[in-house]
Amino acid sequence: MSDCLFCKMVAGDIKPNIVLETDHVLAFRDIRPQAPTHVLVIPKQHIATLDDFPAENVPLAGALLAAVQQVAKLEGLDRDGYRTVINCRANGGQEVYHLHLHVLGGRALHWPPG
Repeated sequence: MSDCLFCKMVAGDIKPNIVLETDHVLAFRDIRPQAPTHVLVIPKQHIATLDDFPAENVPLAGALLAAVQQVAKLEGLDRDGYRTVINCRANGGQEVYHLHLHVLGGRALHWPPG
């Protein structure tokens, strides 16, 4: 997707602040952090929303979750805890239509979110 911000990051056209990169996943710092640690984990393959994720692609789902675990460890969040969020479509708060998981931590996170 030539007009997708996150695809441009995967392609190297835009340089994010990378935390982790694997063959299938890219994780980078959010430019508008909502917590002391706020990292986005994306599939390198363009998938617009969670609803568009191919249910049969269990290996990619596993890679995304494994990347969240790795990011939490790298950022020192695994001991005290963190939150992972996936926003889906406009009413869910999705702003960039490329599937991404938010990893938030570094402070106590309350429920419901504000």
